[in-house]
Amino acid sequence: MFSHWLALIAYSYPQLIGVRVCLGATEAGFFPGITYYLTMWYPKYTLQYHIALLMAAAGLGGVFSGLLAYGIGFMDGDGGLEGWSWIFILEGAVTALVGSIAAFVMVDYPCTAKFLTAEERSFIMEKRGFDDVQDEEDRNVSQQVWATFTDWQVWALSLVQFSMMVPSYGISYFLPFGYSTSVTQLLTVPPHALAAVTALMLAHFSDKLKVRSLFIFAGQSVALLGYIINISNAPSSVKYFGTYLCIIGTLSSNPGPVSWLANNLQGRSKRAGGIALQLTLGGLGGLVGANIFRAQDAPQYLLGHGLAIMFICIGLIATPLTAFAYKRLNARLDREALFEKQHAQNGEPNLQEAPGFRYTL
Repeated sequence: MFSHWLALIAYSYPQLIGVRVCLGATEAGFFPGITYYLTMWYPKYTLQYHIALLMAAAGLGGVFSGLLAYGIGFMDGDGGLEGWSWIFILEGAVTALVGSIAAFVMVDYPCTAKFLTAEERSFIMEKRGFDDVQDEEDRNVSQQVWATFTDWQVWALSLVQFSMMVPSYGISYFLPFGYSTSVTQLLTVPPHALAAVTALMLAHFSDKLKVRSLFIFAGQSVALLGYIINISNAPSSVKYFGTYLCIIGTLSSNPGPVSWLANNLQGRSKRAGGIALQLTLGGLGGLVGANIFRAQDAPQYLLGHGLAIMFICIGLIATPLTAFAYKRLNARLDREALFEKQHAQNGEPNLQEAPGFRYTL
């Protein structure tokens, strides 16, 4: 929140870049931290819906930021400040207020929540169902975090996340229709609002069916169709429809890879490290996506649209391959469980016993 206030002393572009770096550094742990926080409180098959709520709020932030930027454009020069300075000031005020309140009301874990009874704490821990391998207070946390760098699924789902973030950032921060900045800001409002609603719907059914890959693939396919429309010679009205598909497809499926990885990482420390690594690499996709649409490529921006299509196709390949790998791992776990039951030393197996860990597809 403090970096927002630094905008008050930024009067040039280099100073603004410095402030933006400070903002990025201070908020880097926000989304990984919130995602990990959610895994400590909610069952694994309600997780995507809660992550989607978080991302939908960010998407609605895109809606309001477009409206806000349009209105703030008329404040340019007020108080001797440019319009972009007012954006930092107004948004920073809200951020500081909410952050200050959250520091006092948020509780780290159910086991430390004083407002819960002992029975309620046990109920939450039982319903979470993340199959943590064992109490990590007795384990080497640094070893668990390091294990994330050698786990294939972290890199596979980071690739899926990266393939989404490039086209997502590209279409969110660049709308090549030739309109003024203020009109373009207004044009971003409806697709972002619809994408937020779609994200919640897909997350609901993904949790209900306990499947991630299918909904990720569907979202990527919708985004691919949108980018194919936008790279064509279609009129602006048709390309604007394509923009709807681009934004809905990328934003509605963004919670998928995050919840997919969180569901499949056992151990609290490993899960925290894996989520952080995945979202860090996803953020690098945002760095790429924000720079693929170049002014010299106007008016069709073939390079930008082509790169977005390429990364979406990478995701469309990586997603089913990852699901196939998880399916093979589940089959192996099933065989091992059957073998153990057949060679049990204590008579007939207990069929009422809770099933062991299985990877989410």
